[in-house]
Parts: sequence; C-alpha cells; structure tokens
Amino acid sequence: MIQYAHLHHVSLAVRDLEIAKQFYSGLLQMQEIERPPFRSTGIWYAIGSQQLHLLQHPEGHTLREAGIDTTDGHFAIWVTSYQETIDWLTKQGIEYEARPDSVAGFAQIFVLDPDRNIIEFGALYNS
Repeated sequence: MIQYAHLHHVSLAVRDLEIAKQFYSGLLQMQEIERPPFRSTGIWYAIGSQQLHLLQHPEGHTLREAGIDTTDGHFAIWVTSYQETIDWLTKQGIEYEARPDSVAGFAQIFVLDPDRNIIEFGALYNS
C-alpha cells in the first residue's frame, strides 16, 4: 500500500512563460521560488507548503481552448477570505465565476490563466 504524505506540486503547461509570469507573479502575486536548472523552461511558485510549476511547452501547446468548465481539470487553492479574493480579482481586472453558495459546502471562485488553465479559489463564504 502507498502511504501518502501530501500533494507536492501541480504542473501546468503554458505557451509563453513571460505572459504566465505577468499573471501569476504580477496579478496574483504568487511567491516565486528557486527552480533547478532543468533543460526545460519554467518557473516555480510556493503555495503554502505545496508548489505550482509552470512549464513552457517547447511547441507552444496547452491542453485547453474553452472557457471555465468546472468539470474539466483544474487545481484549487484555499484562501483565507472570499471577499478579499473577489475584491483583488476585480481590482486586477481578472474575470471570475463566483459561487458563494456552492453545493461543495464552501464558496468557490474560478478564474482562467492566460493559457486557459482553470484555477479554483475556495474559502468559507463569510470570510
């Protein structure tokens, strides 16, 4: 039997690393962390004790072409405040789909990055 400890990282394919960096480092203000000198092009971020790895696909391919579809692959980040997250996304001009009364039992906010990767932010609604 496998003894799981925790999720270490999620990797996403991006077409243009500089555009992705403007979104993740600039608009979302995620914390960049050191990345080993792989032959591939990428950038890593710390999200609590887990990591997000962005990898620039050498042929410019990514997986998605459509809009927000929450039944499609995505990753979720728990945030401390639903309203502050909504306010920040609005201030940054990032379109989102808010579900404050989600049947999940917590509030959900969905956004797309420049490569149409889906990001979910989860929080208690009254936070």
